[in-house]
Amino acid sequence: MLSVRRSPERGHANHGWLDSYHTFSFANYHDPAHMGFRALRVINEDRIEAGQGFPTHPHRDMEIITYMLEGELAHRDSMGNGRVIKTGEVQGMSAGIGITHSEFNASKQNPAHLLQIWIMPHTKNVTPSYGEWLPDGAEKKGWTLVASEDGAGGSIRIHQDAKVYITALDKGAALDIPITPKRYGWLQVAKGSIKLGNETLQAGDGASFAGGDVKSLQMLSAGKALLFDLA
Repeated sequence: MLSVRRSPERGHANHGWLDSYHTFSFANYHDPAHMGFRALRVINEDRIEAGQGFPTHPHRDMEIITYMLEGELAHRDSMGNGRVIKTGEVQGMSAGIGITHSEFNASKQNPAHLLQIWIMPHTKNVTPSYGEWLPDGAEKKGWTLVASEDGAGGSIRIHQDAKVYITALDKGAALDIPITPKRYGWLQVAKGSIKLGNETLQAGDGASFAGGDVKSLQMLSAGKALLFDLA
């Protein structure tokens, strides 16, 4: 069965410098009906005002993935990484036994727009690690693997039996859904509109389904989407 999570139904918190929508329960937003899906725990759509951001804060035992939709994010962490993540890039961290990091909009003029995703690991207390995926144009042709348990194809390695794909296609493009039976999928629309099964999904919408229940999607406008292949 295809179950749709509409964008306006998400939790919302506007802190002035941060405007955030929560697909699943997060911080002060709690909805027992939306605590996550399989190992997928958080999908936050954040808009951060120019020069603003998150001061240094800790994480533990979580796979954290950031996908930059617009703008740039300055990142620093206790592993020694310092990097500006740019539009279209994906960053991943395995928090493991514990890390601290900060995230600030690198621009003094323009807002930053991103998705932050948390996936629960299958193993706790691992050694923290950091990875990046940089766009190479493949995402404009179909699904591109950006995170996986085995790091296949240069994807970011995560500690979970899961795969994360992104695509950025033009209006009218069609794409098969590579979720096999006995597994589960979550599609998150980042930009544009998409036809999935009998449902039309807009930016911010998400949908869960069992493998084999949904065969393909069609882009109703130019857009971007993420696909999670979950155990």
